[in-house]
Amino acid sequence: MKLEFPVICGGAALTRKYVEDDLRREYSSGVFYADDAFGGLRIMDDLASANGARDQRLTEGRTVKQFAKAAAAAAGTAEPGSATQAPAIVIPPAPNIPKPPFWGAKVVRDFDLREVFRYINLTALFKNQWQLKTASQEDYLKAIEAKYKPILAGLQEEMIQSGLLEPKAVWGYWPCQSEGNDVILYDPSNARSELLRFTFPRQKEGRRLCISDFFASRSSGQMDVIGISLVTIGERASHETHQLFERGEYTRYLYLHGLGVETAEALAEYVDKRIREELGIASHDAERISDLFHQKYRGSRYSFGYPACPNLEDQTKIMALLKPEETIGVRLTTGYQLEPEQSTSAIVVHHPAAKYFVA
Repeated sequence: MKLEFPVICGGAALTRKYVEDDLRREYSSGVFYADDAFGGLRIMDDLASANGARDQRLTEGRTVKQFAKAAAAAAGTAEPGSATQAPAIVIPPAPNIPKPPFWGAKVVRDFDLREVFRYINLTALFKNQWQLKTASQEDYLKAIEAKYKPILAGLQEEMIQSGLLEPKAVWGYWPCQSEGNDVILYDPSNARSELLRFTFPRQKEGRRLCISDFFASRSSGQMDVIGISLVTIGERASHETHQLFERGEYTRYLYLHGLGVETAEALAEYVDKRIREELGIASHDAERISDLFHQKYRGSRYSFGYPACPNLEDQTKIMALLKPEETIGVRLTTGYQLEPEQSTSAIVVHHPAAKYFVA
């Protein structure tokens, strides 16, 4: 059966590039990317209209944007899946390989929500989640102080009292080595027993970087360490925002959903700091929390679905290591998405040269 209706896609694991490039190549009847529920409603309004807006939208939805080729040409990089090869620059070994305080995974549920809230990226919350748009920076700052910070403070206190946000996390450490584009994880109780491998894409041009470059190679004889983490704010927040949307309480939905998304990100940032403290490398952290959002610390946190590690299927390996369904109630869908929605996983790399890059 041939499907002929338009499709609107969104969500934390999807990017505009993926939807308007890759997905449009696979479906001829119109595919659209929506930043949030309100963006989706605007698209649906146009598609349901009887004027020229419908035809214009449908034409747009069938036009492949070809982000990947344009980005590769501009950045001198390749699309994911490139062959194994050496980097164009030699990544020197880490000055020291940290010793973790434990091997394997541990579960933490007793987070202080007030402390987690300190790690919220307010710019991402106000501009991206709450859709704050102003004519000038001066107007933006006035709106923040007069309206949005009081709303945030009240909503945060409500979440603390109600227990609607339930921050939980599981993270741990495994001995590892690199081999080509692979990072090999070993059984902590038997360093000669391979548990699994992550295979990462390498840039075809430019620096030809790959995440595996930031770990000690198998041929070096040194054993390295990799951190793996998964955090969630639980199911209650997702259920509540769904109910708000169904009841048409869109303003309340916007505020609570945005706070939930950014609290999950804040928890991931906070746990990443805890990991750096446990590895003994937190002395490189910037003093201001806001600077941490710009990677002003040693190492990097990479999440699957993003350019340097785009294969969402690798979430299955994180699930096998951390077993979050048994400990913090996080599951993996058939599409390799985490449930509850406000959950995020990551691999943590300690090497000082490890920063974000496009593969």
